[in-house]
Amino acid sequence: MPGAAGKKAQEDLGNKSARKTPTHLKFWGVRGSIPTPGPTTVRYGGNTSCIEVRADDQIIILDGGTGLRPLGRQLLSEFDNSPMEVTLLLTHTHWDHIQGLPFFLPVYKEQNHLRILGYEGARHGLANILTSQMESPFFPIGLKEVPANVKIEELKETSFNIGPVQVDSCMANHPGVCVGYKLTTSGGSIAFFPDNEPHFGHCHDPEYRGRGDTTKMEYARNEDRKIAEFVKDVDVLIMDSQYDREEYAQHRGWGHGCIDDVVKFALKSDVKQLFLFHHDPEHDDAKIDSMVTYARGMVSSEKGALHVEAAREGMTIQLPAKY
Repeated sequence: MPGAAGKKAQEDLGNKSARKTPTHLKFWGVRGSIPTPGPTTVRYGGNTSCIEVRADDQIIILDGGTGLRPLGRQLLSEFDNSPMEVTLLLTHTHWDHIQGLPFFLPVYKEQNHLRILGYEGARHGLANILTSQMESPFFPIGLKEVPANVKIEELKETSFNIGPVQVDSCMANHPGVCVGYKLTTSGGSIAFFPDNEPHFGHCHDPEYRGRGDTTKMEYARNEDRKIAEFVKDVDVLIMDSQYDREEYAQHRGWGHGCIDDVVKFALKSDVKQLFLFHHDPEHDDAKIDSMVTYARGMVSSEKGALHVEAAREGMTIQLPAKY
């Protein structure tokens, strides 16, 4: 039988093994559609969709937009010549979500492993789409020629694991096949919908209201209800909030969100933190500031507890470990 000191050591070891680690999230690209470098976008950034999540000894990247390039440089600096294993989750294959892949430096080191997961998103398979953008005449080096071990997997299931991290997916309302992801980690939950137009937004359309088309209205409610249930009570929701109300009227049906609808959606879903995402290429820092102020005003008028920020390149978030 172990003595008191031995028992204490065993208890400490057991507590240590059961202890959970914080979840870290960092924004590397927050812009939609096309990169927007320049003096008016310095504060929020001009790179397209890319987020890094460190959780439960996993490195998970959400989307491979141009933000993937600086993330790759940081990873090489951190790991030096040690091997790294990274998983890239793609919401869909529009350019602004995959165009950083050819410039992701870890794939040019043979010791590294990159696993790319996503759904088909087009009439051609996922592997064909990703390799095509690195073929001549678009790029000098093919994806199949890079030294790293790159594995592309086309997902069929909507629920799976990356190590201990639970991953769930849900269809988004965006042209083509596009999903949102929810990561459930030991530190909390993160939902990511970078491209999504709430069906509720169509309720502003006379086609739905003026003509009294109850079938379409009910369809809109049901589709939004699915996503609302999917993200309910998450710690962090990162969601497409590209347009203000006036802009949305000119872009209805394009597959992007109106800030009014997104804030209402987050409030209804009891989300703890909302990060406005997929900033419009025409929106400068001042415009995004004004949208944050407007969103917070909506929360205040509803007496809600929702915390609203605009996603900003370099911004880091830590979800404390849950014991």
